[in-house]
Amino acid sequence: MFKNVIVYRIAPQEGDALLKLEAGLDKARFAPCGASQERSAGWVEPRGEAHAPLVESIGGQWIMKFMVEAKVVPGTVVRRKLEERIAQIEKETGRKPGRKESKELKEDVLLQLLPMAFTRQGATPVWVDPEAGWLVVGSSAQARADEVVTALVDALPGVTVVPLYTQQSAQSAMSDWLISQDPPEGFSIDRECELKASDDSKAVVRYARHPLDIEEIKGHIEQGKLPTRLALTWQDRVSFVLTEGMLIKKITFLEGVFEGGTQKEDGFDADAAISTGELGQLVPDLLEALGGEMPPGGMPAPAAAQGAAPVAAVTSADLASSEKTSAPTDDDAPF
Repeated sequence: MFKNVIVYRIAPQEGDALLKLEAGLDKARFAPCGASQERSAGWVEPRGEAHAPLVESIGGQWIMKFMVEAKVVPGTVVRRKLEERIAQIEKETGRKPGRKESKELKEDVLLQLLPMAFTRQGATPVWVDPEAGWLVVGSSAQARADEVVTALVDALPGVTVVPLYTQQSAQSAMSDWLISQDPPEGFSIDRECELKASDDSKAVVRYARHPLDIEEIKGHIEQGKLPTRLALTWQDRVSFVLTEGMLIKKITFLEGVFEGGTQKEDGFDADAAISTGELGQLVPDLLEALGGEMPPGGMPAPAAAQGAAPVAAVTSADLASSEKTSAPTDDDAPF
């Protein structure tokens, strides 16, 4: 269910918040692209069954799914059609269209090609722990996570979502763990990491399926290369890759964690309960390993090196005075 995640803080939800969220998501329900529509986004039933709830509450955990559909028109086709249009205008009028007219012609070409274009879809799972105050977006792309957060805030008026910041940056902690070979309790270092130089050389060293308890890695760190990702395992139950921005990627639930769960008739419920149960324990342990969560109102120093990506808090009031997030480029989606 979750392969990559970005974790946020959300105010604990009480009372009829679940009903309000369901009603809010229903107003932004996903609809496929129209004939001349290039992109569409909205909420779909996470269980995959038509007319099912848009928010599934499983063991007190709220599960949602955000869908994006985009028309795929190859740039080479657009350019060829545009060149044909321009050549025709030059032949008929003896003049070459200017920059503004060429831009308008390109938009017109794209509009004519859209009804014939194939569509691709990408779904992003979303999880809210209403009691603990976690919002987890199943993506490794900040642009997609921003779009999901904005859509969620729009659906649940009054809610505030903020990124996580920790007392110690993930990059600093990963450096300490690699040098000392002494990861925090409950965690072990696996066989994958990436080190990147902070100087103008931007040199990168990657290790894959390689022991990391070697002097060579310590030497790279002493020379100024810092870890940007490190493979870890938590409690022999979940393996993952931690990034410098505190993204949790390549999540793999190890043997035994899902034993028998997906074979049950209610496989969705079992998968969701086990996934949220494991991640609901991993995230607090990871925060503790990074020195604990930054207190509300605390400012990380430097911001770009601490915890989650430094994006501003989002509230429903912000949406009234700003445009919606533009279409992202998401490495999780097929477009």
